[in-house]
Amino acid sequence: MNKSNKTILVIEDHDDIRESIVEILEMADYQVISAADGKSGFELALKHIPDLILCDIMMPILDGYGVLYLLGKHEETSKIPLIFLTAKAERTDVRKAMEMGADDYLTKPFDDIELLNAVESRLKKRRSHGVVSNIIPQDVETFFEELSEAGKTRKYKKKQLIYQESDSPLYLYRVNKGTLRSFLFYDVGRELTIGIFTKGDFFGYDTILTDSKYYENVETLEDCELTLINKSDLQDLVTKRPTLNAKFIHLLASNNQLKSEKLLSLAYGTVRKRIAEALVFYTEKLSGTHENDTYKIRVLRDDLASMAGTANETVSRILADFKDENLITKEGNSIHVLDIQGLKKVT
Repeated sequence: MNKSNKTILVIEDHDDIRESIVEILEMADYQVISAADGKSGFELALKHIPDLILCDIMMPILDGYGVLYLLGKHEETSKIPLIFLTAKAERTDVRKAMEMGADDYLTKPFDDIELLNAVESRLKKRRSHGVVSNIIPQDVETFFEELSEAGKTRKYKKKQLIYQESDSPLYLYRVNKGTLRSFLFYDVGRELTIGIFTKGDFFGYDTILTDSKYYENVETLEDCELTLINKSDLQDLVTKRPTLNAKFIHLLASNNQLKSEKLLSLAYGTVRKRIAEALVFYTEKLSGTHENDTYKIRVLRDDLASMAGTANETVSRILADFKDENLITKEGNSIHVLDIQGLKKVT
């Protein structure tokens, strides 16, 4: 790697520390720019688009978390590797940094070798992930795995918003762990769940492919791990790979069919039918424990109400009816679906 072609941005409010880092990196043949606060550093990142950013966490005007958040809002800076510099060794600070998407961290004080090793490691990883092979794999699912390797992994807490209506899309998302839902707001803040995403699912691609803003909101239902694939990578690959195009066309068509069926159900289906359909949907999506054609799932009453477009009290009443009809039983926070075919026949 020709280090002289690599530009590193150092954002650090302590003059001595900043100057020392700059000196070490320049001696290692990197091009270095620096800023004494988060706001100036973010502006330099937009202007120069560096190959890597070293950023202190605790700074005036705009702290390191704010810098990382703003970098993620801009497509041209969203994929720049960022290493946090922190004088605190508390696990909470490190955990928060990594959950927000930092690529690495260094706890001050650190020596020259630690700094250079961290920088070299991040730049090598970016180089290996920055170029996706032009070979079209025979199996599209294998290609999706390859596509995911070009992204970056982030962890999210339960009930954390991934994106919201009217946001501009920056990433294609893949679920590695956990469950999420997409939903709309209607009727003075009430929510309508329109989709569930579990391990292996991709979401956020329809707005990228149609070059539009998000029309829905997506949040986690539990702690999740996602792979974020840059919008430009997806758009570039879709234009080159007919097999990938066909896959996304299939996904879009399937989603449109499901949404059409849901609209018809909301318009003409009874409350009993909508709640039964919500139970079937969660059962088939989440699987749960499957024994002798029965299923155990964990789903909140609020989630069923949001999926069926009704009130929590109505869900409780209908679930009691389904229990009396031997369609389900309730076990603590879980629902044991005894007769999924019977639920599908509810009118």
